[in-house]
Amino acid sequence: MDHTTLDATALNSPSRRRFLKTSGAAALVVGFALPTATGRALAASTAAVFAPNAYLRITPDNRVTVVCGSAEMGQGVLTAIPMLLAEELDADWSKVSVEQAPVDKAYNNPMFGMQATGGSTTVRAHWEPLRKAGAAAREMLVAAAAERWKLDASSLRTANGQVIAPNGKKLSYGALVAAASARAVPANPTLKDSKDFKLLGKPLKRLDTPAKVNGTAKYGIDAQVPGLLVAVMARAPLPGAKLASANEAKAKAVKGVRQVITLPSGVAVLADGYWAAKTGRDALEVQWDLGAHADLSSAKVSAMLTEGADGAESVATDVGNLRDAAANSAATLDALYEAPYLAHACMEPMNCTAWVKGDEVEIWAGTQSQGPAQGILAQVAQATPAKVKINTMMLGGGFGRRFAPDFAIDATLLSKISGKPVKLIYSREDDMTAGFYRPASVARFSGAVDAQGKPTMLSVGVGSPSIMAASGFMKIPDNGVDELAMEGIADHPYDIANQRIAYGRREPGPQVWFWRSVGHSQNIFFIEGFIDEMAAAAKKDPFEFRRGLLSQQPRYKGVLEAAAEKAGWGKPLPAGVARGIAVAQSFGSYVAEVAEVSVGADGVPKVHRVVAAVDCGMTVNPEIIRRQIEGAIVYGLSAALYGKITLKDGKVEQGNFHDYPILRMNEMPKVEVHILPSTEKPGGIGEPGTPPIAPAVVNAIYAATGKRLRSLPIDASALKKA
Repeated sequence: MDHTTLDATALNSPSRRRFLKTSGAAALVVGFALPTATGRALAASTAAVFAPNAYLRITPDNRVTVVCGSAEMGQGVLTAIPMLLAEELDADWSKVSVEQAPVDKAYNNPMFGMQATGGSTTVRAHWEPLRKAGAAAREMLVAAAAERWKLDASSLRTANGQVIAPNGKKLSYGALVAAASARAVPANPTLKDSKDFKLLGKPLKRLDTPAKVNGTAKYGIDAQVPGLLVAVMARAPLPGAKLASANEAKAKAVKGVRQVITLPSGVAVLADGYWAAKTGRDALEVQWDLGAHADLSSAKVSAMLTEGADGAESVATDVGNLRDAAANSAATLDALYEAPYLAHACMEPMNCTAWVKGDEVEIWAGTQSQGPAQGILAQVAQATPAKVKINTMMLGGGFGRRFAPDFAIDATLLSKISGKPVKLIYSREDDMTAGFYRPASVARFSGAVDAQGKPTMLSVGVGSPSIMAASGFMKIPDNGVDELAMEGIADHPYDIANQRIAYGRREPGPQVWFWRSVGHSQNIFFIEGFIDEMAAAAKKDPFEFRRGLLSQQPRYKGVLEAAAEKAGWGKPLPAGVARGIAVAQSFGSYVAEVAEVSVGADGVPKVHRVVAAVDCGMTVNPEIIRRQIEGAIVYGLSAALYGKITLKDGKVEQGNFHDYPILRMNEMPKVEVHILPSTEKPGGIGEPGTPPIAPAVVNAIYAATGKRLRSLPIDASALKKA
């Protein structure tokens, strides 16, 4: 057993921005050319394969394999991506399978310019490229059949993996593999009209379900390689914290512990198994020098962000004259809204298995950013990107957290230093306290309505840390407005003539990161709560008030009206139960939600029913959409009722689900999801169901109790009856 210290300066770690540049993430790849190396590998795997592009393989036995470059974290991409391609291919769905792609520029997300999964982009980014890939292959197969039959290609049709002649004669795609492979790939294949879709828009069963049911699906934490050591780390509690001391002798005394290694991010104990590694880590008795953050508390964070909201200096919107509008209004109102830091709380904690063998690196991880990871880990291990192999495993939840590279970087460093394959595992407590939180945020509102109840003025100041700055690969615009901190407020849909909306960046200390629906998660709570307050000041029904301000926003108005109708807005409810409503657009999709809520004598709210109306453009699989909206509501409701990361003396106070609860089965409301028909391009669906749920619930609580809640999570003590 030994100990190694890696100094931060020795590591000479470049910024994530440089990592991304190194990995080629800046290139936008939307073509279909099969990369040479990947193509050779595919060709070598079977005697005859039709592989006209990076996404597709057809073999003589009529099997169709679709290669998916996005990570599967429960959102259904391993079914949606094959459906896109199979639709235009006219494939026999019973013969379609899917496999995870390697890291290659051919699989770059066209919206990101890198191979990564996030921002609810997979379907909307690949809607056209994957359909073109299938259409190009279909045209090549038809041309091959036409040549064999000596017929005009335009006289042929395709269905269920076959080319069909006018006389009914058929050739399977498998029988055309060799001939089609010899043909040129069409540059601009013709796509179907949506009225001719046979697969898209249908609730097909997910392709990954059998493996998840029978246990053959492999997640990052399942990875096993010979000679594996397991690592558990004592991580710095906040960015900038420095290691003061660690009792290495006590850690090494634990049976099974093989090595103790200090990295810039903390101290790792490597052992024969997880329990030995964790026991050794716990024995370290690590002390940290927190520096300027030694007395950081939630109260200080709140004060700093409130000051940022009140002094917001970076202007996102400035139209009309607020002073004159307020002076000529019948009523004015002011409010301060606040949302806490939130953890991602993925069911599968962060983990990565890494094996550095000389100048080669191989990792096994559930990661949302395998493309950038290749470049990052190449620099960490001092290798070339081509010699870094990323095995993308199933993700036991992502929510943006697995876009961060911390667990992959540290696993790679530990393997390089130890000379062994290493599986780094975060315990639940490690995961909860490791940083990468949804930003805490404060919003200061002022508004006014005229004698007719129409809003005449809206002023908003937001104080929040910057995710764009924290990301390392995004640049805050010259106007100083972090677009992620302001989304949902700066672009709200309501017709109000006089507005000023501004951002005050403040950085209390904790590492912030992308969280499911990003800035919309708190900002829709803020704006939809205050719009409800304006409706009350105007003495208007909350639904009608919103509808009156959306005359120029047909898609917002459409989901708002649909949700209200399906929920029975205005119809009687059982005694003590009230409805609240909220609407939002995020990631190209529009969602309105109505919550039916009661409040007990103890102040604890009970959400009985949620009705969601969704306009996400043209659909791929409506059953996946419903499940994603349902899951997003659970996620958002957990945060609204319970979620908060608090700080005391510079450290996070929460550690596990006993003090960071999530929604339990007996608390789950009945959820109805109504998908509006649309001919618009697809929007995202993994995140848009989350933002409206918190404001819908608190607006219902106001309707039930007359008490207005402006901070999350919901404080039952404020609702408790005397």
